[in-house]
Amino acid sequence: MSTGTQPTRTGGSPSSAESKRSKRAGRIAEQASGGIVALLIKIALLAVVDAIAVYALFILFLKQDWVIFAIVLVITAAVNIIYFTRGLLPLKYLAPGLVFLLIFQVFVIGYTAYISFTNYGTGHNSTKEDAVTALIQSAQYRVPDSPTYGLTIVEQLGAFSFLVTDPEGDVSIGNTESPLSDVSDAEMSGGKAVGLSGYNTLDFTDIITNQDAIAAMTVQISDDPNDGALRTPDGSSAYLYLSTLSFDEAADTMTNTDTGVVYADTGNGAFTSESGDELLPGWSVVVGWDNYAKAFTDQSIRGPLLSVTAWTFAFALLSVATTFVLGLFLAIVFNDMRMRGRKFYRVLMILPYAFPGFLGALVWAGMLNKDFGFVNLALLGGAEIPWLTDEWLAKFSILFVNLWLGFPYMFLVCTGALQSIPDELQEAAKMDGANPWQVFRRIKFPLLLVSIAPLLIASFAFNFNNFNLIYMLTNGGPRDAAASINVGASDILISMVYKVAFVGANRDYGLASAFSIIIFLIVAIISIVSFRQTKALEDLN
Repeated sequence: MSTGTQPTRTGGSPSSAESKRSKRAGRIAEQASGGIVALLIKIALLAVVDAIAVYALFILFLKQDWVIFAIVLVITAAVNIIYFTRGLLPLKYLAPGLVFLLIFQVFVIGYTAYISFTNYGTGHNSTKEDAVTALIQSAQYRVPDSPTYGLTIVEQLGAFSFLVTDPEGDVSIGNTESPLSDVSDAEMSGGKAVGLSGYNTLDFTDIITNQDAIAAMTVQISDDPNDGALRTPDGSSAYLYLSTLSFDEAADTMTNTDTGVVYADTGNGAFTSESGDELLPGWSVVVGWDNYAKAFTDQSIRGPLLSVTAWTFAFALLSVATTFVLGLFLAIVFNDMRMRGRKFYRVLMILPYAFPGFLGALVWAGMLNKDFGFVNLALLGGAEIPWLTDEWLAKFSILFVNLWLGFPYMFLVCTGALQSIPDELQEAAKMDGANPWQVFRRIKFPLLLVSIAPLLIASFAFNFNNFNLIYMLTNGGPRDAAASINVGASDILISMVYKVAFVGANRDYGLASAFSIIIFLIVAIISIVSFRQTKALEDLN
């Protein structure tokens, strides 16, 4: 009787096959679950974006800013189409960056360019309608024997309104933004309206707490500002105020009823008399190239602008040159293997770089103070050297402090660039008889420039707009008294722009925006030319 062997299963046992199928099903379920979670997260994030966009569109609709309204609508629709459409994978990754680029770069530059063609600034920062209202309100006086209007202060969403009962018993409501309008469902008590549905009535304590804001309120009687407005001294009664200025909408003139002087809209953004006197506030209008023409033709502006521009170029170039030379020198010294304690010295060298720049400038401002600074008192034996108030010493101080703040960066990049140069090239040059200076000048330095030339260009652009150092150290001083704009001897272009726009009683945003566009064009042109020139260095690779 012969014996045979049982056939062997090549497909595995039923239990192992079922185990594989269950694991596969688990993986599929896990992937499906992950897809659902990702979809839910995507929907939630887009819901947040859409909610913000809808709110922004609502505000823009109320303000009737149709250009921005259309831009926000198009961007929101594009984002939803991109993320709810299958495919378009590259756009899904690029969309956030493109949106932020449009908002924080393209829009900002475009809006700045637009402002540079307007007279937007102190006295010209609103619309003509707002200017008319402000002018009439600024010349108001209380009408003698004005009837007393019953008044209740009400509040809605943080805004105060006048709930008024006139001498005839009619009830109306209004605030500083909207004139009085009739209401019929007010809560009455003793012939006076004391409440209105949807509004909170302020009690005596609330009125006392907000008395300054309430006393400053001016509520127009009607849409015509010439009809007068109501004001209150105590929060319980209101009185009629009229203005000595009368606006004629048909003739587009403003007349002073006391003097008879007529002020007309001459197109310069303010009502102007025949003698040239302007009524301020005015309103913002497009003035074309006037701001650019003023910058280059007005001697009181052109002179300071040219001197500031020259100092800006000198400051940026000297800052790059000094920090690079010192950083390169220290990198060469500490890259020598024969030096002991190199790691310790390298740590010391980068300490200024680890210190915040604006704090470093503030510390140096204190140390260089003429009267109680450490440099004068401790190092120079009580000398009174005006480091920050003399024109040339202030510039020297700025360059010195910037050298202290900037050389660690150059030290780091030069160290990295030197260490990346192959030792074989240096050894080959030495074998050919080159001395250390020739090795550095003909091999190390050209190869070094290949790596750090773009960084030098970036450093120039940074120092060209190094606002923090100038503002914290000297604030641009000392002041140039001959200039018609707020500018000092140590100001660079960007700090001058800041002063023109935000410092002093007269702030000219249009002129400051024109300066900003000029700076943008200068830096862009220099960067383009410099990057093209650095292409010649690529042949060294």
